[in-house]
Amino acid sequence: MEAYLDNSATTRCSRAAAELMMKLLTQDYGNPSSMHNMGVIAENYMVDARKKIARTLKVQEKEICFTSGGTESNNLAIVGTAEANKRNGMHVITSAIEHPSVSNTMAYLEGHGYEVTYLPVDGYGRISLEELEEAIRPDTILVSLMQVNNEIGAIEPIAEAGEIIKNKNPETLFHVDAIQSYGKMRIFPNKMKVDLLSVSGHKIHGPKGSGFLYIKDKTKIHPIINGGGQQKGLRSGTENVPAIAALGVASEEIYTDFDAKIDHLYSMRNHFVEEAIKIPGVTVNGDTDHNSAPHIVSVSVEGVRAEVLLHALEDKQIYVSAGSACSSNKPAVSRTLKEIGLRNELLDSTIRFSFCVNTTVEEIDYALEEMCKMIPMLQKYTRH
Repeated sequence: MEAYLDNSATTRCSRAAAELMMKLLTQDYGNPSSMHNMGVIAENYMVDARKKIARTLKVQEKEICFTSGGTESNNLAIVGTAEANKRNGMHVITSAIEHPSVSNTMAYLEGHGYEVTYLPVDGYGRISLEELEEAIRPDTILVSLMQVNNEIGAIEPIAEAGEIIKNKNPETLFHVDAIQSYGKMRIFPNKMKVDLLSVSGHKIHGPKGSGFLYIKDKTKIHPIINGGGQQKGLRSGTENVPAIAALGVASEEIYTDFDAKIDHLYSMRNHFVEEAIKIPGVTVNGDTDHNSAPHIVSVSVEGVRAEVLLHALEDKQIYVSAGSACSSNKPAVSRTLKEIGLRNELLDSTIRFSFCVNTTVEEIDYALEEMCKMIPMLQKYTRH
């Protein structure tokens, strides 16, 4: 049996998304910038994808800018707005547990003269709204927060943060990294006072190399890729129409029968957590109720290195991650786990299980059964 439990790293592309992508690669393959009929057909696929995505967020179609994925969306949101608004100030706020596509971009800004405030988090991975409010200054041009942490599933209070930001300084822009939350939560940027929102296609059963950035109308932002002026000059380069169209399909699919899908995810997660903590030496990090995302479980195993357990599970065709799969294929000490105060001896003994709407109870039970067998054996080889 196989149990793919690494859905926060990537998901299987949905059949409908993959089939449409193949059609656009082999039949309707025109360049959307071309003036002839093949170009118009390609352009219409992009228009349709924008409609589908805008509907899921209740925003305007013109506010969707297609990108190559989450990393580009985060870079465009952060660098693009910082450059466009630096006359108003050069102070930016983020959290201490952001994904590398945000934290490394913040480091880039610091190298170019910007000041970045990193908000600490509590033991569940959540920021303090009071500390956020205190950190906002007249020269704060941007606040960037991830909605769902990619390692432990912590949910940040985005709506409350948006209210605080706009009350304290209406000129401060609010960017949300929704790469792990889009398709797992209902997200309405206008209600939440969010100006920019990043999404990646391959986390929601769309293709890799697809994504978008929601940019609220009239938001001042500079392009970071210059060229032929596609997408109103904001993101030049011939659009990846097959991936964009497939992303539109995946977005529509993931929000169809949404409540049932989320109930299923929480059911799978709760079952896994209840059984996993019965294994001696196993603990779960962060919240385990509805204050945490429905699809991510961070598990620490006393006396077993993450890499050892990951490969032992892999031998049984059970696939998981050691921390974030996006930063490197070589596990490093997680900043997120450090920031939530995890004991030093567990920092390199933590793995992530992540589920999707197609995850079955049979997969969960198979993984638990194998963990019950292998963890006591692996613990015998604890380093002293």
